[in-house]
Amino acid sequence: MRSIAEINDKLQRGQGTVLTLREVKARIREVGIPQTAQEVDAIATGTFEPMESSGATLNLGHTDPPIKLRRCWLDGVPAYAGGGAVDLYLGAGQMAERDDTDSPAEDTQERGGGHVIEDLIAGRPVHLRATGQGTDCYPRTTFETTITKESINQFYLFNPRNLYQNFIVGINGGDRPLYTYLGPLQPNFGNAVYASGGALSPLLNDPHLRLIGIGSRILLGGSVGYVAWEGTQHFPLQRRLPNGTPVGPAATVALIGDAKQMDPRWVRGCYFRNYGPSLMLGVGVPLPVLDEAVIEACAVADEDIVAPVMDFSIPRRVRPVFCLVTYAQLKSGRIEVDGRPVRTAPLTSLYLSEQVALDLKQRLLAGQFALSEPVAPLPSDRAFIPQDSWSGQVSLDT
Repeated sequence: MRSIAEINDKLQRGQGTVLTLREVKARIREVGIPQTAQEVDAIATGTFEPMESSGATLNLGHTDPPIKLRRCWLDGVPAYAGGGAVDLYLGAGQMAERDDTDSPAEDTQERGGGHVIEDLIAGRPVHLRATGQGTDCYPRTTFETTITKESINQFYLFNPRNLYQNFIVGINGGDRPLYTYLGPLQPNFGNAVYASGGALSPLLNDPHLRLIGIGSRILLGGSVGYVAWEGTQHFPLQRRLPNGTPVGPAATVALIGDAKQMDPRWVRGCYFRNYGPSLMLGVGVPLPVLDEAVIEACAVADEDIVAPVMDFSIPRRVRPVFCLVTYAQLKSGRIEVDGRPVRTAPLTSLYLSEQVALDLKQRLLAGQFALSEPVAPLPSDRAFIPQDSWSGQVSLDT
């Protein structure tokens, strides 16, 4: 048994051993679980993938005369202004409005909150236009300026749902292309898209969330961040295999971090054709090796984790599962669905995920990043509650 304090002390003295997930899995195959547990003090995990349920909180500072913002656009992208007078929340998936941007009309639909967040983190100027309510203490009713991350007060990411513990595989059995949050799905089972890194995904290597909890320090967008709470749609009660890994979407976390310190390499706006904008985000999660059970959980391989294959041409909230496939099959480039071969592709960048893990490893070894004890565990009993119309109508699920 080790404590986090002991591991941090070793790392500060330059005597700790840190491996990435890929490296620790190779070491387990070479020398086994017990010896790996003796040798390794911490494991660096990482992912780089679209995380649509992300966004930024900004405080602009007060104008003279003061304004109470009620509608606001950043480079034509609407930001929520229903809080304090000059507080804004900009969602990564919010789309630009054509009338409020200087971009060509054909470009506005491909630009959204994620792109604005990336621009601000990169130090690029962003046009702001706002209208105010007009009150005795906030008499101003219009405001227009250009902002950068240096010209505003707080600018931090607060992401309600990141780091899905497993996800689904999307296919399309219909006769026309479908444009989804997984990207384009070609008709007649033309392709399959999966969204998790499988055995390299952070939460799949801590399946019961022993190590990751509220207050855990993580690497968010290339800077220090924290687990703030359970994520939206957190569903730890998902059915699981004997190794503890879920057979579909399960746990999630809400993350927070100072965007002024982030690196635009790891925070990139993106766009899914005919669906909308999102945010590609790099997140690194350290796993302290407290005991042998930590290494046992990290020994999980792509052959040991499955994901459900679902047909998006069926317009229902609950779609039938064609089959369960392993991540080894998905990463091979082809799976078999209904007796036919289907080519596969990941949304997660496996290469850049490894780069995030390497960045975290280097920081840990240099004493620039300390492990932290969670202040509270993530809940293990959250059910997944659907939302249906009950206004005199029968639920689709009955």
